[in-house]
Amino acid sequence: MSDTAMLPRFSFAFQPIVQALTGEVVSYEALIRGPGGESAHSVLSRVPHGALHGFDAQGREAAIALAGRLGLRTQLNLNFLPQSLFSDHDFLTPMLEAARASGLPTDRLVLEVTEGEVIDDVTRFARLIKRYRAQGLKLAIDDFGAGYCGLNLLAEFQPDILKLDMALLRGIEHSGPRQAIVRAILSACTDLGIDAIAEGVETVDEFSWLADEGVTLFQGYLFGRPGFEALPVGTVPPRR
Repeated sequence: MSDTAMLPRFSFAFQPIVQALTGEVVSYEALIRGPGGESAHSVLSRVPHGALHGFDAQGREAAIALAGRLGLRTQLNLNFLPQSLFSDHDFLTPMLEAARASGLPTDRLVLEVTEGEVIDDVTRFARLIKRYRAQGLKLAIDDFGAGYCGLNLLAEFQPDILKLDMALLRGIEHSGPRQAIVRAILSACTDLGIDAIAEGVETVDEFSWLADEGVTLFQGYLFGRPGFEALPVGTVPPRR
């Protein structure tokens, strides 16, 4: 039996990323789910190891196609495995073809990679990603603050978008050390021209502190839960 035949069925949920100043949804992150809305783990745990990169690429194309059918008019954040850049010589073309077929301009596509996944070979990764940026694609570093390289990563590689890790933001209104770290990250983003997104924000107190520090882009249950095969409306709560 081929790896393709062994791949699990899947679909996607979409979670809004909200501009807090206007209440506008500026992007949706595509989150893999089972065909009935089952968890990402229930899908990914059934992908054979040798088929992981092919499944990664297939997932992005399927997410783009579904977003197009749903009438997406914002950016679309797509997760990807950095090793796909190294192992797949045709990483870009199928994704661009899927975008064209769905009527999505390529400058609406944002590739997300977690901090820990790019640090093993930042120089090579940065060189390869320049090709994709030349096609209009944007790059986001997800879960920033969860890895061990921290601000050193930004000295070697500057993404278009940096997503602050939810664990770093949890209860930040009561934590002086977390506040100092986040202020340093936000200052670096400002100096380097990087957009910062606070992700996983769940309370009004977290939102209020971050907004007071100048953060305007948010993702989390407070602003909108993922919608299975749907593009949910985002909300912005009143600040304290």
